[in-house]
Amino acid sequence: MPGMSVPAASRVFSALSLAAALWLLPSIPSGARAADPSPEPMTISEQGSFFVGGRDVQSDTLSTLPAYAPSGTINVDQVYVRYQIPVAPTRSPLVLIHGCCLTGKTWETTPDGRMGWDEFFVRRGFPTYVIDQAWRGRSAASPAQIDAVKIGRADPNSLPAVFSAGREPAWAIFRFGPEYPKVFPGMQFPLEAQGEFWKQMVPDWSAALPVPNPTVPALSELAKRLKGAVLISHSQSGIYPFQTAALDRAGIRAVVAIEPAACPDPAKDDLAPFKDLPILVLFGDYVDASPRWAPRLKQCRGFVAAANAVGGRAELILLPEIGIHGNSHMLMQDKNSLDIADWLAGWIEKRVPGRS
Repeated sequence: MPGMSVPAASRVFSALSLAAALWLLPSIPSGARAADPSPEPMTISEQGSFFVGGRDVQSDTLSTLPAYAPSGTINVDQVYVRYQIPVAPTRSPLVLIHGCCLTGKTWETTPDGRMGWDEFFVRRGFPTYVIDQAWRGRSAASPAQIDAVKIGRADPNSLPAVFSAGREPAWAIFRFGPEYPKVFPGMQFPLEAQGEFWKQMVPDWSAALPVPNPTVPALSELAKRLKGAVLISHSQSGIYPFQTAALDRAGIRAVVAIEPAACPDPAKDDLAPFKDLPILVLFGDYVDASPRWAPRLKQCRGFVAAANAVGGRAELILLPEIGIHGNSHMLMQDKNSLDIADWLAGWIEKRVPGRS
């Protein structure tokens, strides 16, 4: 609102309804998108897609429809990968791994139509690979357990634990505000385009899958195939690159965990796989105000300290501490997302110089 100070706005935000709060959301000041590349057409040498991982499963409960036979063999646990390669790549490949209830769309065009990280990093010289986790998006799930119950061959209690995150509870999880529909003062997520964000949400099968998630060995296969890559995870998938390194360090040049739901536990996990491995744990804003995320930040601080004590190269950064404020849990979609991407690209270029 013209002439309204940030403190005054914060008092208004805490009292207004969602519609009024959206109208009052602060705009990005002039020059805040200095990291935005020129709008010139992007030239790439190659783009495409493929799968990694996967296993065959034979079942006789694949269908309950007369037109499709119930028996047969399907493939599950595979991970879909979409890639773009610059004409003259100058950096190591990046693998972008989405979090809970989402797909690789996380890293693509933002809900309000701005450049996503997948495009930004390609423009910056990084071959960029965006995945859909196993059993999510274009990585197929199996209907066998559900159909087995439907035709009476299995107990309903055997149904897999599949869930969706409703927008009301997700509001606080993604730290748009302390609770729906309140908004944190100065928050950078483009809530005026929230309708596009909610369309990205999909059912999540992760609770029905083994630990580690099948995505983990697939990431190991992908890192080896790329002959070296930086694994960039978010939220639910935050632990996956660490589990991948514990499985096999081959092909992993660095790990970037963005607001991970968990870091390795120094009391339980072997920290030897992380020796000399560049690691960045990155959190946004309002973390101390979140009962969900404050304990996870504390746990990750403990991991970073323990990893460095045994020869690690781990860092933990809070964006407000480096002068970047207002970021939600979905910081790759926030209005200042390209400023964060620009900072992150600099971190990678310094810690992981050259191409793989």
